[in-house]
Amino acid sequence: MNIAFAGLRHDHIYTLAELVRSSADFHPVGWWEENKEARKTAENFFRTAPYESFEDLLNDTAVDIIAVGDCYGARGKLIIAALSAGKHVIADKPVCTSLEELNKIENLLQQKHLKLSCMLDLRYDPGLRHLSELISNGLLGEIKSGAFTGQHPLNWGVRPAWYFENGKHGGTFNDIAIHGIDALTFLTGCVWQKTLYARQWNAFATAAPAFKDSAQCVGELSNGACFMADVSYAAPAPVGFHTPAYWRFTLWGTQGFAECRLGNPDITVMTTGDIKPRVITAPPVYGNYLSDLKLEIEGGNPRFTTQSVLESSRATLKLQQFADQKG
Repeated sequence: MNIAFAGLRHDHIYTLAELVRSSADFHPVGWWEENKEARKTAENFFRTAPYESFEDLLNDTAVDIIAVGDCYGARGKLIIAALSAGKHVIADKPVCTSLEELNKIENLLQQKHLKLSCMLDLRYDPGLRHLSELISNGLLGEIKSGAFTGQHPLNWGVRPAWYFENGKHGGTFNDIAIHGIDALTFLTGCVWQKTLYARQWNAFATAAPAFKDSAQCVGELSNGACFMADVSYAAPAPVGFHTPAYWRFTLWGTQGFAECRLGNPDITVMTTGDIKPRVITAPPVYGNYLSDLKLEIEGGNPRFTTQSVLESSRATLKLQQFADQKG
């Protein structure tokens, strides 16, 4: 399958580009970027001439899939255009910054029988994946409550400047919490049904007082379980991605407790009748969001689908909207 890249203003999109390069099932056929600085970076990476315009990319009949990694606020428009042109899409998260855009995206996916994937990589972490299987098999009974933390380093001066420009970021919940909300769906089999509390405020980005870098919330899942979360840009830089709180998930069920974190295959478990905690080590996970997209396009039945992306995106956008309305 042939993939073209549209919008390369976040480094995450290069993770996908490297994955495409290493895959025998996908072939990169070109790229487009209008920002001068981002264009220079892309030229060094791809070492091929870009499309002259986004329209030229859309009109290229050789392109099967368009990968989108522009500013968050620009992604919805690009994805809508790509779907309108009959192309499947894979995007960095978030796919868009408004419910109106998401509704248009969903309608186009249905009308044109296309697929949408998103770089939600927590889905493919061994510890999280294995814990989801243990919960599905009844290890903890019915999940009743829990928490997740996903604090990131602000990395002031390293993160793209557009993060702090009006209309280009879309909110800290929509940027970060989508990973945790998506993970809760496959861990528990339930969706984030309602936000009970959400607060966002400026605490660390003092040079950009309008940027609400801190974000905490409480939500109710579809089975009535209650979860707390903190997804603030609060972690120290550059070590922040290695703190024990970086994507840590704690779950309480009627039969016990479990905890795991991204990048660690060891799951701590305590169930009714245990005398001491035990550690379950997860087996490796094979596949990724790119291989699942291929399987879905070909009519297969991957565990993570277009519908998964839409559900997690909608829940997170509603959370962001709740927080924005609270001020």
